[in-house]
Amino acid sequence: MDEATWAALAATLTLLGLVWTYVSYRRRGAIAAMRALGFTTLPVAAWLSGTLEMFTEIGGSVADWATGLVFNPITWTGIGLAGFGVVLIVISGYLRDRQLAPGRAAKGQLPEAASTRDARSAPAVDDDLADIEAMLKRRGIQ
Repeated sequence: MDEATWAALAATLTLLGLVWTYVSYRRRGAIAAMRALGFTTLPVAAWLSGTLEMFTEIGGSVADWATGLVFNPITWTGIGLAGFGVVLIVISGYLRDRQLAPGRAAKGQLPEAASTRDARSAPAVDDDLADIEAMLKRRGIQ
């Protein structure tokens, strides 16, 4: 596309943005219109800085990639293998933690979650806390 086409695209997007700004102002007030006007200036800024063409090329490349993704069984095989690899990594981490837990418990190095669970179920040592705990149990709170 030549420069005139890019200018026409930027002008069209800006005019659509101005309509959006006006509608936003009428329906939701000045703050919404200010936000819409901010978005309205972006197509002209992209055209003046030369990035409008880059954005359209990126969009076209993503569309080509997505089209190839949908219709290519080799790509889907790759995605399936990636998912399978992630599942294996997660499962192996879970199994490793389960395998190391008995050894840590024997050494007194319980994981943080298990040590807090044991601390909650342990009886109160302090006499004042024991009295409070007994009152809570009598009232059915604990």
